[in-house]
Amino acid sequence: MSHDSFRGLQYANAMTPWFNIRKAAQVAAYFAIAEGGSINVLKLTKLIYLADRGAMERHGSPILNDHLVSMNHGPVDSMTLDCINGVESENPAWSSFIGGRAGYQVGAAAGVSPDNLDELSRAEVDILRTTWGQFGHMDKYEIRDYTHAHCPEWEDPNGSSSTIPYDRVFKYLQKKDPTRLRDRVQEEKEIDEFFASL
Repeated sequence: MSHDSFRGLQYANAMTPWFNIRKAAQVAAYFAIAEGGSINVLKLTKLIYLADRGAMERHGSPILNDHLVSMNHGPVDSMTLDCINGVESENPAWSSFIGGRAGYQVGAAAGVSPDNLDELSRAEVDILRTTWGQFGHMDKYEIRDYTHAHCPEWEDPNGSSSTIPYDRVFKYLQKKDPTRLRDRVQEEKEIDEFFASL
């Protein structure tokens, strides 16, 4: 699949009913706030991926149920990345928590604080806090290099992009039944899609 056609697929996926844009915005806002209000996009995308990976390790399911992909700079949550890149910039579910992107920086919207992040459970906030504690001190290249070295589910796409199946992540997290856990993530997506259609 070419990079251009993959970007088109990403754009379509950003509109998928099961993708919770508001929750993705709140995860991004949490890390922007932790960084002082604005954060580098590359660093942000790695923090989001590592938070999802941490949730999969601790609880057997990700925070965002996003579409995971390998890109040149490491693994990413692709639909969240599309939102960061402006696909949903006019959507109130996103713009209520994330301000406009300026170059390679993105910031939390004015007035947003950790108390406003109502889509996130206490367990999910704890994952975000832990992720920030482990990786927040790294710059964008340090955290990118960390994901290259310590996320073996990532495969160098050589200038393109490729899907990271959830069962591959669970396998490298040494979960007992990666296929069952992958199926559970898919079931959660289907449930979210059903309620979104009501």
